[in-house]
Formats: sequence, C-alpha cells, structure tokens
Amino acid sequence: MQENEQRILTTWQHNAVSWTRAVREGAIASRQQVTNQAIIDAIQHYQPSSVIDIGCGEGWLARQLSRKGMEVTGIDATQALIDAAQKSGGGHFITLEYAQLKRLTLGGTPPKYDMAVCNFSLLGESSTEAVLAQLPALINHGGYLLIQTLHPSECNRAHPYQDGWQQSTWDGFDNTFSNPAPWYFRTLSSWLALLRRYNFQIQEVREPLSPTNSRAISVIFIATPP
Repeated sequence: MQENEQRILTTWQHNAVSWTRAVREGAIASRQQVTNQAIIDAIQHYQPSSVIDIGCGEGWLARQLSRKGMEVTGIDATQALIDAAQKSGGGHFITLEYAQLKRLTLGGTPPKYDMAVCNFSLLGESSTEAVLAQLPALINHGGYLLIQTLHPSECNRAHPYQDGWQQSTWDGFDNTFSNPAPWYFRTLSSWLALLRRYNFQIQEVREPLSPTNSRAISVIFIATPP
C-alpha cells in the first residue's frame, strides 16, 4: 500500500531531530549492546573498500566505517538526516528515495561499490523490493549485500507469524517522538524467499543475541548479487 510507504517517509521527516539525538547519545540499548557492533563486525569480515549505506540516517555507520579506511556513500530520503550526516562527515551523503537508486551518480557516472548495507532501513513492502531490484547494478562483481533487521521470531510475538503491515510504536523512546509509522513484517522464510526472487545468493545468516537472555535480537542476511 503506497499510503503506508508515504507514512514511513513522513514519520522519519517528523522525527529526524529526535532520532539523531537518540542515536548520538546512545539511547537505544539494543544498538549499544548488540546490533551496532554486529553490523560492523559483519562488514569488516568481508573487507570491502567501498560501501553504500542505504537508509544511512544521521550517518553513524558511515563514520565508523570511514575510520576503518572504507569509502562510504550514504543515501537517505529524509533531508534533515542527510543534513546531520553531512555536518558530521565520514562519507558522501545524498538525499535520495529508494525508488531512485538507479539514478545515483557521482561525478556524472553510476558508481559501483564492494558492498551495499541496509541496516534496519528496509521498513516497507514495495520500497524494499525497489531496493533489491536496483542493487545489482550498484555492486561490484564479487561484492555483497548485507541486511540487518529485527529478528522475525522475536519482534512479532503479539501478532500472527505472517507477512503483513503492522503499526509500530515509539515504546522505549522519549516523548519527543511522535506519529509512529506502519512497517511491513516478513517472516524469516519470506526474507530468504524475497532475496532469492531477486536472484541474490545467500552466503550467510547471522543472528546476534541479547547479552541478558541469549535470545536473537536481529538477523543479518549476507548475500551476493546475480
């Protein structure tokens, strides 16, 4: 439903300042304890020289990777988040909606990257498919796609375990956050099937665990493009 896709964009535009503050102040416990390091470790394992960070937000991952010698391009549809990323540096940041990935150019030519990373940034239905359809043209031969998302078996206990739109909340965040958007839930098997539908070959699946209860917090899919 395109209405839901638009609501996702509107929510991030509305909450960009609050999100930037929460990320930079370390207010999201699961990220601080587990998932930030999990995605960095997964990226470093494959030793890319160049990375495109899709849905880069305020740029924290680009800054971390640039300190490790990688060249990073971050794209996000929310101008306020790109503005924050540009002010802090660590990469080349571009305001771009997911459907426009194929229009991405640097210096007048379409760029290619050793790795594309989507870190908790694939929240919609058609927008996620748009990313997967366009990414093979942006990834170098022998390159990788990494997707980190909430673990389907752990984040959906209040709902039936089936694909579909659900309403999110800002539970656990401060009262400056508002207007939570819907998001499109996929089961673990649906994520794998979706990657295969776009001819990505799955190389590895990582399941970062909570240090407090040893349950999976997220899942990281590592795949190679066709």
